[in-house]
Amino acid sequence: MIRIGIVGAGAGAAAAAYRLERADRETACTVLEKSSGLCGRAATRRRNGATYDYGANYVKSADDRVAELLTERLETDGLVDVAEPIWTFDEAGDVSEGRDADEHKWTYESGLTQLAKRLFARTDATVHRETRVETLRRDEASETNAWHLEDADGTEWGPFDVLVLNPPAPQTAELVRTVEWDHAARTPLLEAVDDVPYRTIWTGVLHYPFELEVPYYALVNTDKDHEIGWISREECKSDHVPDGESLLIVQANHDWSVERYDDDPETNLETLADLAADVIGDDRLRDPDWTDHQGWRYAQPEAEVATEPLERAEREGLYCLGDWVAGEGRVHAALRCGLEVGDRIALESV
Repeated sequence: MIRIGIVGAGAGAAAAAYRLERADRETACTVLEKSSGLCGRAATRRRNGATYDYGANYVKSADDRVAELLTERLETDGLVDVAEPIWTFDEAGDVSEGRDADEHKWTYESGLTQLAKRLFARTDATVHRETRVETLRRDEASETNAWHLEDADGTEWGPFDVLVLNPPAPQTAELVRTVEWDHAARTPLLEAVDDVPYRTIWTGVLHYPFELEVPYYALVNTDKDHEIGWISREECKSDHVPDGESLLIVQANHDWSVERYDDDPETNLETLADLAADVIGDDRLRDPDWTDHQGWRYAQPEAEVATEPLERAEREGLYCLGDWVAGEGRVHAALRCGLEVGDRIALESV
């Protein structure tokens, strides 16, 4: 049996565990997740009868293997395909009809976190929530070179034959720095991971007791010069918002988010409501009846990571995965990366 430790329970980690469950050799996966939920930045909340995806908004059908996973391998009950198109707006807030590409925009009636829940449910992986890993250790004195983890409570986990790190690149680098690992792979790995830049996004959730009459699901700022980068309507997702209501997900652009990340949330929400009202052209949107918010310091990777240092680390049983490894800040990229990492681990374990 190959013993696998996974740090983080994001979409990529869930896909890797799912793939390893189908390996020719028996595996035992232990997943340690710092939060109380699953699926990382593909996050869902529920409030006042509404369900909303406040991080990643959906899964694109941009990868055949991922599309097959969602529509054929996993249960399709509750799978939602957003039919309305995505339009664009520019620095001045002028809205234009976008290209309605022939691709799916999938989520679930119960929210995007169903991705990880359904994937883990198809495995024998043991998932420990609210367990923050703080330290890695490599047992180089033994023949197995096993990996060990220690959480914030001082509990040690392991030994593991393989260690998989799923956090965003900056948090992965923090973990790698904790290990006293006398190996030539360590420094190049840290340098590669440290070089991955991230976009910060501050998200406002704005609810209204009326339904908007617009022809699009979402608006995206194509020139990236507007204070808002994205506005989407959760009522376009089946069973997410009660009839006759609207719920907007408003994501500020990187510069705005960095500058105001620690500002008063109510002030930020008022500003985003005014900006959204101006873009959509409806003054009623300045006064939501309830709100929510979330700051994503490491929302989306902005560049690809050098692959050779990651490959060297994998030869020592240390794997990194996630959208930043895939080089694309999208859920389908994280899922594909997880499946591919699972492939490599399964191949090495035969």
